[in-house]
Amino acid sequence: MLFLTTSLLSPAEPLFQTPFRVKINDDFIVVDAHHAAPIYDDIDGDGLKELLVGQFQEGRIRLYENYGTNERPVFKTFTWLEAGGEEICVGGG
Repeated sequence: MLFLTTSLLSPAEPLFQTPFRVKINDDFIVVDAHHAAPIYDDIDGDGLKELLVGQFQEGRIRLYENYGTNERPVFKTFTWLEAGGEEICVGGG
């Protein structure tokens, strides 16, 4: 299962919202291995935030494109994050 929380950071005191489970279509996102590391940010500069989910297993990173808005994201499927046409794998240790 994947849980995501958003934060509103201020220098004096960080505030965190309640975590929630993220859906893709009508099903909850389930990752291949535990220890998922999600981030929700605009990584391609198009103004829409995408969901990246790093996975402990094999160091692979899922990219979920946002087909909705930043306030009401819609995720349909994922691809593995690539750079220069090659899948990115982050080594552990």
